[in-house]
Amino acid sequence: MGFSFLTQELAMDLGTANTVIFQNDQIVLDEPSIVAIDNSTNKAIALGHKAKLMQERENPGIKTVRPMKDGVIADFNAAEMMIRGFIRQVNSKRRSIFSPNIKMVVGIPSGSTEVEIRAVRDSAEHAGGRDVYLIFEPMASALGIGLDVEAPKGNMVVDIGGGTTEIAVISLGGIVVQDSIKVAGDVFTNDILQYLRQQHNIRVGQITAEKIKIAIGAVIPDLDEGEPEPCAITGPNIMTAHPVHANITYQEIAHCLDKSVARIESGILHVLEQTPPELYSDIVENGIHLAGGGSLLRGLAKRLTEKVNIPFYVAKDPLRAVARGTCAALKNTDNYSFLMR
Repeated sequence: MGFSFLTQELAMDLGTANTVIFQNDQIVLDEPSIVAIDNSTNKAIALGHKAKLMQERENPGIKTVRPMKDGVIADFNAAEMMIRGFIRQVNSKRRSIFSPNIKMVVGIPSGSTEVEIRAVRDSAEHAGGRDVYLIFEPMASALGIGLDVEAPKGNMVVDIGGGTTEIAVISLGGIVVQDSIKVAGDVFTNDILQYLRQQHNIRVGQITAEKIKIAIGAVIPDLDEGEPEPCAITGPNIMTAHPVHANITYQEIAHCLDKSVARIESGILHVLEQTPPELYSDIVENGIHLAGGGSLLRGLAKRLTEKVNIPFYVAKDPLRAVARGTCAALKNTDNYSFLMR
C-alpha cells in the first residue's frame, strides 16, 4: 500500500522540554514533552499541556513523566506513549480509513551514544514511523536559522535547549567540531529553585521556578533596555511552613545563573580552541548564532560577545529553530548526506 496519498511526512523536534511537529511547512503540534500515566493501568491519560497542568499536583494514582532527559530518552515506554499520542493528535484531523505510512525526521543531540540513537529510532518506529531519519540538533538548528550548511565555510551554532547545550562548527554538510554539555534550561530552573531556598527560605516547585525564569530570566545585572518588573512569588517558609511573599528581581536571577552560564562559555571557548584556523576566521566574520529556548535569557548575546570577542546573534524564533531545520531536512532527505537512517 505504498500510495503517495497514504504517506505522511512529519518533522519532529523531540526536545527535553517541548516537542514540536511540522507538517507541510506548518506547525501542527507544539506541546510540553510530558505524559501523565494511570498507575493502575499503566496507560497514558494525558499528554502535553494537559499533563503539565497535573505536574506536581498528581495524587498517588497518577504519575507525570518527562520521558526525555538531557535531550535523550530516559523512559522508553513513556516516550513511545508520548510520540504515539502526539502523532494521533496530528492525525485526528485526517479522514482516512487507512493508517498512513509515516516518514519522519527527528532531531537528536550531537553527543548521543549509539544506544541513545537506537532508542530514539526504535521509539519512532514503534509509534508508527515507517521511514525514520535522524539529524543532529546543531545541524537542524543551522538549517532552521537559514545557514548554508553545505557551503565551504565555517558556521557556528550554539543551541541551548531544555536538557543540553549543543555547540557545533559546521562546514561542507558536516559537523567539524562539536560539544554537548548538560547545562541548559532544566539546570537554570533548578538554579533558581535552589537560590530561593537558600536566600529567601522559600520552597517552590519546578513550575514556579520555570515561570520566574521566563518572566525575568537574565544573565547580566545591567540590561540596556526592557528591564522586567520584579516577579512576586508566594511559597511556604522552609522552617515554619508559614506563607512567605517575595519580590524577585532580574539581578538576583542573573546572579544565581552566573555559574551555569560560565560553564556554557567554557564549552564555547573549548570548541573554538579546536576549530581549524580557516573556519575560525569565517566564524569571526559571520558571528555565532544562538538558538533554543535558553537563548531567550535577557542579555545572553551581549555577555557571550564580551566574553568571546566574537559577535553573537539570537536566531529569529529560536524555540523552533531545530523543528524548522528538521522540516527543511525532510524536504531533501535524498540530498542531505548528514541524515542518518
